[in-house]
Amino acid sequence: MIWRRPHQLTKVTNRVIGGLLGLLAGLLLAGCALNGGSTAENTVGDIAKVVPDVRAQNAAAQSADTPAVDPIAQKPGAVKVAVLLPLSGNRKAAELGQMLKQAGELAMFDFNNPNVVLIPKDTKGTPEGAREAANAAVRAGASLILGPLFSSSVAAAAPIAKAANIPMIAFSNDQRAAGDGVYLLSFLAGRDVERIVSYTISQGKTRFAALIPKSSYGKIVQDAFQKAVARHGGQIVAMETFPLEANGMLNPVKKIAELAQTKDGAVPQIDALFIPAGRKIIPILSPILPYFDVDTKAVQVIGTGVWNYDGIGREKPLHNAWFPAPDPKGWREFAKRYSATYGTAPRRLASLAYDAVALAVALSRGGRYTVADLTRASGFTGVDGLFRLRRDGTSDRGLAILGVQKFGFKVVDPAPSTFTRAQY
Repeated sequence: MIWRRPHQLTKVTNRVIGGLLGLLAGLLLAGCALNGGSTAENTVGDIAKVVPDVRAQNAAAQSADTPAVDPIAQKPGAVKVAVLLPLSGNRKAAELGQMLKQAGELAMFDFNNPNVVLIPKDTKGTPEGAREAANAAVRAGASLILGPLFSSSVAAAAPIAKAANIPMIAFSNDQRAAGDGVYLLSFLAGRDVERIVSYTISQGKTRFAALIPKSSYGKIVQDAFQKAVARHGGQIVAMETFPLEANGMLNPVKKIAELAQTKDGAVPQIDALFIPAGRKIIPILSPILPYFDVDTKAVQVIGTGVWNYDGIGREKPLHNAWFPAPDPKGWREFAKRYSATYGTAPRRLASLAYDAVALAVALSRGGRYTVADLTRASGFTGVDGLFRLRRDGTSDRGLAILGVQKFGFKVVDPAPSTFTRAQY
């Protein structure tokens, strides 16, 4: 099926349309269309909870008399971009796929290049379905493939895309899927550690302790943390790993707490405490810090992008703690436009599909997507700020440092506006 503008979009008022185009000119088009450039622990299961009427809205958006062959796709010079998503099969996966599809449609509407045709293909949420979808994309003459979502689907579709010399920008956060023509636009585990460590050391805090969860994510982050601290001249005074059950957290926290107390005039032996734990663990672990007299006013608590969720401000021990994440302004504006268009709130992953389609439109001149264009060192600017695709298939992001507050976050250090080649 060829993408067609949903009828909901035709109901957007002129005032809203003007606001969309004006805002996007500053947000993404400035980064993508100019000559230069200007959260990882969560599994798909964690983020696949979308509002229940998404599929119904998408069904309503499709015209009953949509032709089997879209004449736009057949015109000379049309640039075809395939989008491989789970649009059927497992309910949660299909709802997430529909949401990503709608985010891509919103980008098509915002940038409105009549020479670009978006072609959705259903992976059914399985490797077999992904292979079928990739073959269908090749037969349709796609110049670029966006998606799939799941790492197993990426692995199944990638050889087909490679054989046809079609680059793929996938949404999986499994770094093993990257490379050989596959680029991951998602937020990758451990890639944000450099930002928080370098900023913390720049503030004169050089002696670190860490509480690392015993998980695959924890292993990735631990390695990144050790390398970043050494690179920037810091020191790891102590590091403890902890199991994911509450009772197992007590002893590791107690050991670290002995280095972070000011009781009876003691001077903390550490400047910063690194806790890369997400929304399932933080509400259990954070109350243990004051229980063992960790002085979070004397010791700076820091985390990673997995702290970027609504409600973390309820954890009082983390007030004024720091973590790296995109400037929230871009997401708030995008979510507002998405909700106004479709009547439902987007999940956090939606920005990936929007940015991928916008990038595809911006680079569509000539009808070919070259490695040099896709991986330009200056990068692009999207909903979540500055990003770039690397030749090894991974991605970099220009992140802000956010401070936890009782209600929401505050920007402690702004996100960069450009990448330096040294980072590349």
